[in-house]
Amino acid sequence: MTSGTIRVLIADDQQMVRQGFTVLLNTQSDIEVIGQAVNGLEAVEKAAELSPDVVLMDIRMPELGGIEATRRVTTAMPVTKVLVLTTFDLDEYVYEALRAGASGFLLKDASADQLAEAVRVVAAGDALLAPGITRRLIAEFSRLGTTAPVPLKQRVAALTDRETEVLSLIAKGLSNAEIAEHLVVAEQTVKTHVGRILVKLGLRDRTQAAVFAYESGVVRPQGY
Repeated sequence: MTSGTIRVLIADDQQMVRQGFTVLLNTQSDIEVIGQAVNGLEAVEKAAELSPDVVLMDIRMPELGGIEATRRVTTAMPVTKVLVLTTFDLDEYVYEALRAGASGFLLKDASADQLAEAVRVVAAGDALLAPGITRRLIAEFSRLGTTAPVPLKQRVAALTDRETEVLSLIAKGLSNAEIAEHLVVAEQTVKTHVGRILVKLGLRDRTQAAVFAYESGVVRPQGY
């Protein structure tokens, strides 16, 4: 981020959505919309050209869908975060987008304050976006999966017992402060554990850590 300003690219095939979000975000002193894309292919091209901090990515777009566009952006530009836009809070495609590398998701009818805060949270990479909804969605669709693949289990084995415990608490939506209180340790200690977990597992942020925790079997969806 340049001079503390979060640079945003908006990808949506609906002009009113693009323009509306642009107007809302540009009223924030710390956020600047640097471009718009009308489909997934253009989103990938403009992300490569403009190097935004955050891409607001619609799921259903022509030419190239938001899921594949998310995968291409996050693979080519690990520093760029993707925030998926959706109409429904329980959309199976959102889970696929999280697996593709998205850092969270946002409902299209979000208020201006919710939109701006979501962009800030994703840009910071230090908290789950709407953890209650995200946990519910991950739990719903991870329950459809089978036994965790061997590679995932091997990656978990690289973690210490305490790191595995912290990973499970991240997946349950706890903040660093809440994890510190739960484990009766300093918050800085938790931050160190989180950093090591992300490095060891090769993950981008806490949202990806939560997805990994469910897929690897570290955390089981409640009730299943």
